[in-house]
Amino acid sequence: MTVTNRPSLSSRALYLRILRQLRPYWKVIVLAFLATQLAAMTEPMFAWLMGPLINLNFSSQAAQHVPAFLQPLADWLPHSPAGQGVSPWLVPSLIVALFLFRAATTFFSEWAAAWLSNQLVLDLRQKMYERLLALPVSYYDTHPAGLILSRIANDVGAVTQAGISVLTVLLKDTLTIIGQLALMLYIDWRLTLICLILLPLAGFSIRKVGQRLRGLNRQQQQAFGDMMQVMEEGVHGQKVIKVFGGQRYEALRFFGRANRVRQLAVKQTVASSGNSALVQLLLSIALAVVVYYAGLRSAAGSMTAGDFMSFITAMLMLSQPVQRLSRTNESLQKGLAAAESVFGLIDEPVEVDVGQQSLVHAGGQLQFRQVCFRYPHADRDSLDAISLTVNAGETVALVGGSGSGKTTLASLLPRFHDAGAGDILLDGIPLAHLPLATLRQQIALVSQDVSLFNDTVAANIAYGCPDASEQRIREAAEAANALEFIEQLPLGMQTIIGDRGNRLSGGQKQRLAIARALLKDAPILILDEATSALDSESERKVQSALERLMQHRTTLVIAHRLSTIEAADRIVVMQQGRIVEVGPHMALLQRGGAYAALWRAQFQEGHHAT
Repeated sequence: MTVTNRPSLSSRALYLRILRQLRPYWKVIVLAFLATQLAAMTEPMFAWLMGPLINLNFSSQAAQHVPAFLQPLADWLPHSPAGQGVSPWLVPSLIVALFLFRAATTFFSEWAAAWLSNQLVLDLRQKMYERLLALPVSYYDTHPAGLILSRIANDVGAVTQAGISVLTVLLKDTLTIIGQLALMLYIDWRLTLICLILLPLAGFSIRKVGQRLRGLNRQQQQAFGDMMQVMEEGVHGQKVIKVFGGQRYEALRFFGRANRVRQLAVKQTVASSGNSALVQLLLSIALAVVVYYAGLRSAAGSMTAGDFMSFITAMLMLSQPVQRLSRTNESLQKGLAAAESVFGLIDEPVEVDVGQQSLVHAGGQLQFRQVCFRYPHADRDSLDAISLTVNAGETVALVGGSGSGKTTLASLLPRFHDAGAGDILLDGIPLAHLPLATLRQQIALVSQDVSLFNDTVAANIAYGCPDASEQRIREAAEAANALEFIEQLPLGMQTIIGDRGNRLSGGQKQRLAIARALLKDAPILILDEATSALDSESERKVQSALERLMQHRTTLVIAHRLSTIEAADRIVVMQQGRIVEVGPHMALLQRGGAYAALWRAQFQEGHHAT
């Protein structure tokens, strides 16, 4: 597996970039922030109410303990049955009102967080998929599909943990901690200092564990991508696996990848749980010391029972947000590691597209001038000084053994790859001078490995021509010899053909691809071994459709079966990236060179097969 190595961004840079993705939704963020603030304020308020609750219900001088701003409410509520003291409903009423307010603000803040999280997932997935569609073919050559799918399906969800969930918890719990500490300082600053002494130790633990979790999450993303790759290969290669008895091998291969994911998940849990345990230990030590000294101060008359209760309540409630913040660090590091993966894909360089010359409908003349090309990490050129002119409307067949360069040469036309040296011209215009969309509009492709989509027959034929009328689609299907089998399908043109067209035969897939090319009506046609995997009956129908498709078009035919290209205007024979012979079929046979040798070899193979 090849993975792009990029400099690791700092946590701050990654987090700021996540937040920039949310900038368009700043109004929702502001409302969520206000709701979170209000919800956070309710916790220290509840702790503070414990003081009046104790003093009003357990003190002989209850009225003296009513805070001034509560006195109007105390006077309004009915007093005790004996007519002495304040109403016993005062503090309970405030507690109920406080929790109703807390429920409303918490509901709104959680709704806003969920809305923002899902919007962030949608935006990032859309950006990633659009970037995938714009990446060069070389990217797919070096990045397994499983890793790519894992990034879009899995990593994006983890980013929201850093983008929204962590931000919500961070804001709410930080405000809660500040509020509780302020209340504790107000009640007794000496006892509060005891708690503050232990906070740096908790912060140091959280920081160290965060670094460990960040590394583990990077490894888990890689492991998850490896597991997805094995799964994808198992699904798409299930026929080969069954025939060759590879079930046990594939099961063991998957177990190895899945077990690696499990091991890393356990390591993350151990690191996170260890950190939480340490934080809880520090809090318990602080609580024990505070309870001891608070008892001494209360016995000495320096602290009322209500103040003691408020202080202890605030301290106990302080432990929950502190623990949540320590656990939040796990989500933050996981989200930041995922953000590295997500933004790494979004930042991948797209296909070079600087052409500005317009071209409405090409005539179809192609010129290759000393074209060279070498794949990355290859030890020799796949194309070596290729020079060839293909006239408009001419059919030229490229033949040669495996690795001769014929498919590579054809792939340079739509600029799936760019030539390392030399020039390729269309109607005298260098391909690099044309925008990619303009260039590819002039080209249709029919290959052995037909790419169909899990959609209707009509949608697959009209792919790239969404405005095509039903009549035009039908005419293209008829010209491709596909209408006969289409009309026998359950819903005709509206039949869903399945994943990669798996509900159709090989010949039917090819005829749909030909119908798609016919509907596009491009002046240049590339046929990449379009009939090599078909039986005789299917080949006859497909070949007939191809002959209609090739009329009045410049056609490059990559062929393995030489019998299918006898009618080509010229045949180009390639060996090790070079052109060794060019000419029509009969002339090349009479010459007795490389083409004649290929012909004899195939004729003998066919003779022995019969």
